[in-house]
Amino acid sequence: MNSDLDSEPLLQIEDLRVEFTTAAGTVEAVSGVSFSVAENQTVAVVGESGSGKSVTALAVLRLLDGGRISGGRVLWDGRDLAELDTRGMRRVRGDEIAMIFQDPMSSLDPLYSVGHQVVEAIRLHRRISKRAARERAIELLDQVGIPDPRSRIDAYPHQLSGGQRQRVMIAIALACSPRLLIADEPTTALDVTIEAQVLEVLRTVQREYRTALLLVTHDMGVVAETADWVVVFYAGQVVEQGPTAEVLGDPRHPYSTALLAAVPTPTTDKALPLAAIPGAVPSLHDTPDGCRFHPRCPQAWDECATTTPDLYALGGGRTSRCLLHRAAPHGTVAAVGRESA
Repeated sequence: MNSDLDSEPLLQIEDLRVEFTTAAGTVEAVSGVSFSVAENQTVAVVGESGSGKSVTALAVLRLLDGGRISGGRVLWDGRDLAELDTRGMRRVRGDEIAMIFQDPMSSLDPLYSVGHQVVEAIRLHRRISKRAARERAIELLDQVGIPDPRSRIDAYPHQLSGGQRQRVMIAIALACSPRLLIADEPTTALDVTIEAQVLEVLRTVQREYRTALLLVTHDMGVVAETADWVVVFYAGQVVEQGPTAEVLGDPRHPYSTALLAAVPTPTTDKALPLAAIPGAVPSLHDTPDGCRFHPRCPQAWDECATTTPDLYALGGGRTSRCLLHRAAPHGTVAAVGRESA
């Protein structure tokens, strides 16, 4: 982790809205999402499956299959990526912003060696010879911890382990030294030892290149280890965000509290069932009125079913989308946390 929390943002997402057209009609998968990522900062986006995390990440690079940005802005160094033409976006993808996908086996082409795919990523944005690109690819494979990279460069994806394939994906993402890496569940399906190694590779890369990292994950342990700032998603909205230590140590939204309560710890009594959040994330075709979390919230009252909460400022950049934080008549903010009633 780093401490550059006051740096000027590289990426600013402002009131982002993303729509998909389905057989059942148009659905808004992301509803008014706003957050930013600064140079050398790691921002983690967390939440249950279907909360809009990956859609937001894909929207940054306009890789929405069947979806479209219907509102808001995605500012990259002051440019609105939503307004760039196809050629302009191609220049940004891979060169300035790169993405590491969660399933390297489906992202890597099985018909080409991993070296060919790294070289292709380099030559797409750099005018260098194949020989020079191959040497650079060997350097990258070495940097991400591929053993004996000079011989492994000619291996095919099926000849590598899951952890090695993920490292190749990181090497491809680093091919042109991007200023922002987007990692979508980069340690999914890896065992804990390989997960730790992949995360260490990402941390090393960040230190060497001062690369910003937008990390999409459901693993709160990964968040605690790597992130400076955390953004909590629920049903297509941001419900809380703030410095990682503060959000994990003192969650201010009931959903954040419930997420953390469901994480096993070394002191968890194995004889007892883990805490679970009742119910399920609502269908985006039929989101509840009022607060989207209220049907599952242990702190909900009648007004939560009818009043849509704003994203309330809590100080220090922290925000929470909960009526418990609404300004009281005397100007204070109602407190909510682990012990709120």
